[in-house]
Order: sequence, then structure tokens, then C-alpha cells
Amino acid sequence: MHQSKIFTEPWQGYELIDAGGGKKLERWGNVITIRPELQAYFHSGSPFSEWKKVAHWEFVEKRANKGIWKPLKKNVLAKWNVKYGRLKFQLELTNNKHIGLFPEQKINWEYLEAKLTSEDKFLNLFAYTGASSCMGRHVGADTYHLDSVKPVISWAKKNMELSRLMNIRWVHEDALKFVNREQKRGNKYKAIQMDPPAWGLGVKGEKWKLEDKIDELLAATASILREDGFLILNTYSPSVDQSTLKELIEMYFPHRPNSVNGLHMNTTSGKHLYFGELVRVGEIS
Repeated sequence: MHQSKIFTEPWQGYELIDAGGGKKLERWGNVITIRPELQAYFHSGSPFSEWKKVAHWEFVEKRANKGIWKPLKKNVLAKWNVKYGRLKFQLELTNNKHIGLFPEQKINWEYLEAKLTSEDKFLNLFAYTGASSCMGRHVGADTYHLDSVKPVISWAKKNMELSRLMNIRWVHEDALKFVNREQKRGNKYKAIQMDPPAWGLGVKGEKWKLEDKIDELLAATASILREDGFLILNTYSPSVDQSTLKELIEMYFPHRPNSVNGLHMNTTSGKHLYFGELVRVGEIS
């Protein structure tokens, strides 16, 4: 099947410098990191020896997605801030290679900024450290931020404060349980964003895989999305491909415009990296 693509762009606070050999070289403000990247299965633009000359930190994997950050320079920051427009986000080294921001999501921040108004209700599911929630509040939408992990909700609150925003509604809950309750209460949203991990843990530590839950998630969110509303979904699971997503979208959101694209970003070195699938439903051009 032909794989359609859409590209997200870097910005002043972030640059994807190079990728390849199972790693990526990124600049976050003034801090440069080297991290593992499964999708970087091609040759890098420059050898790793050159990467290490410019990088401040390298993540060394000890076991699946867990490891330690090794400093490559002296007196380097382990916690710092980056800006996106008037929003500000705190970044921090964690033991699972993430540092608090998914920069490919910039394409969604732009979309939210263009489509949401102060009259709208916006639900951000699997909201992580809240970049999209901050954008929702920045444009004045009544914003609900849901995550099942308490520490990342605290991190998101910090980002709200750094961005000089107020009154995001925090929900520490399992996404499906919350959406099903909202359906029973008759609550509807103008916009819903979902950025579920390929696999994850619920509030009580229960394990789940996206391919087992994607059908139920889309059915549930369809029930609380307004007729004139829009949905944004990112998926990172190789088990959930474009044809599966298109089939589910047609089933649960019939007669609504939609698009399903592979999400990519170009590196400064001329490579390009895949970041999963990006689904939009109820698009307004």
C-alpha cells in the first residue's frame, strides 16, 4: 500500500541534527543529546565520533528503554528550559531516554493554535508533560489534561506555570475509563488529542498494548466528539498500520473528512526520520 507522508518542522528551540545507526542527534535550546532511535536504521550523515564532539549528553541503554545519561562535556545542565513561541517547557534527563517533550508534536501544536478558540472544550488524552495542553490554554480553550502517571502531571503543571498560563483542568485517570464516564455524563468536546504509547500502564499499574485498545479508544472518543469537532491521534506501534487506522476511522467517524499520514522530520544532515502515524478527523482546511 502507498504510504502517505506528512512532515513536521524544527523550530528555534529544537533541531534534529542527524540520525542513523540506531541513534539520533538533537539540539534542545543550547543542549545537544544523543539518544537511541529504532527508526534510524540507515547510515548517519556524520560518524558518531563527530556527534560526540558536539553533544553534551548521550543516553546509554542498559535494558529495553532504560539506562543512564553519560555526560560528554564538563559542567553540563541536566535540567533546562526551551521555548516554543510564548510557551516554555522544562526539560530533564530521565532513565527512559525521554526528556519531557516530543518535538514532532509541533505539527499538532500549530494545528491546535489554528483551529481552537476560547469558546471550545479541548481534551488532551495521554497528555504527558502538557505541551498541547499549554497550547490549548494559550488560545483560551477550556482544556482538560489527562494522564495516568502522577509525576508527569506535576511536570505539566510546571510547564503551565513557566508558560504563564492558568486553569488547565488536571485529570489523573485511565483514558478509557474517563472517556466512558464523560459519555454517560453527556459531555462533548470540540477537540480531542490522543498520543498513546505503543504500550503503557494504567493508574493501577495494569498493562495494556495499543493494538488491543485502539478500537475501543476510537469508539469511545467518537461518542464524546462534537459533530463539528476534530480529533488528532498519533500512534507509534508497528502493529497499528495505516490501513488498520483508515478502516477504524471510517467505521467510527463515517462521513467526516479524515487523513492518515506517516509523520516524518528532516534532519539538518539531509536524512529523514519516521515518527509514527498521524491521524486527523473532522479536518477543516
